[in-house]
Amino acid sequence: MGGEMNDITEAPLLVAARGGRPSRTPVWFMRQAGRSLPEYRKLREGTAMLDACLDPEMVCEITLQPVRRHDVDGAILFSDIVVPLKAAGIDLDIVPGTGPVVAKPVRTRQDVDALPRLHEEQVRPVAEAVGLLNDNLGGVPLIGFAGAPFTLASYLVEGGPSKNHERTKALMHGDPELWHALLGHLADITAEFLRVQVAAGVKAVQLFDSWAGALSERDYREFVLPHSTRVLGSVTSVPRIHFGVGTSELLPAMREAGADVVGVDWRTPLDVAVERLERAAPHLPKPVVQGNLDPALLFAGLPALEREVERIKREGRAAAGHIFNLGHGVLPDTDPDVITRAVEMVHGSAR
Repeated sequence: MGGEMNDITEAPLLVAARGGRPSRTPVWFMRQAGRSLPEYRKLREGTAMLDACLDPEMVCEITLQPVRRHDVDGAILFSDIVVPLKAAGIDLDIVPGTGPVVAKPVRTRQDVDALPRLHEEQVRPVAEAVGLLNDNLGGVPLIGFAGAPFTLASYLVEGGPSKNHERTKALMHGDPELWHALLGHLADITAEFLRVQVAAGVKAVQLFDSWAGALSERDYREFVLPHSTRVLGSVTSVPRIHFGVGTSELLPAMREAGADVVGVDWRTPLDVAVERLERAAPHLPKPVVQGNLDPALLFAGLPALEREVERIKREGRAAAGHIFNLGHGVLPDTDPDVITRAVEMVHGSAR
């Protein structure tokens, strides 16, 4: 699986994350483990998503599956952004075809005050899974992850996925004090979840702010940035990747929050993202980026896919380091063989 290394710090993904030039362009894919793989569907059959996420042996096997199949340069811990909320005792479930659904949405001071804390023993199965993975991954770095406070808050306030985030924004603007209390609490949970993963041995972490693109930069800076900054500031020993969808206008602020690597979705060319990041913070080192193939391009045929892979690699050279990825997650109906070919394209052609 990617070849054993005496020193995992020389793994291409970690070299690129530090702003170096690795031996090959590293690549991994968000949602590389999961529904696109028949071996995943077979293993998960009859097991609820959140139960699977807290079964160390199942987490280990599911995380390993795409590494074996695709020869990617990073393994992403199989989990879900609501795992720490569920583990802490919040009544929620992942409903197939819908996503996370919260039994009692959080909208009042009493609701926020009643939220539980997360304790290490509640996510011990995740730490055990990290240990198993580090015994089996060889030289492939394991990436831990968590949901950012804003995205978690949106699920809790809306009661589930939302297109317009109207209740979330209403609370944010209508009662800023309560909003910051909620995000402060969620930042504590997220930081503890990441702390457990880092202590167990993940080699990098990714903070997913899936819904942050619903916000203006002004609102992001006032209502979100301080809390994401606190979460990312709690992780100092491994590279930190920060990713959101539709966040083109927010990229400088997301880097400001403490990202070592800025995830870019497919809407913004990587060289444009780099220029934007440099212009916003000329005093900082040249940025490192991750991305950003449109997941739909995996359905477009191999010639079109190769053109896009080459384009993205060219644009990625504007950065100090580039980790190839999708601009969002692998779509469920994606042909696994095409994913494997995409990895070969990233690895095989000239940088």
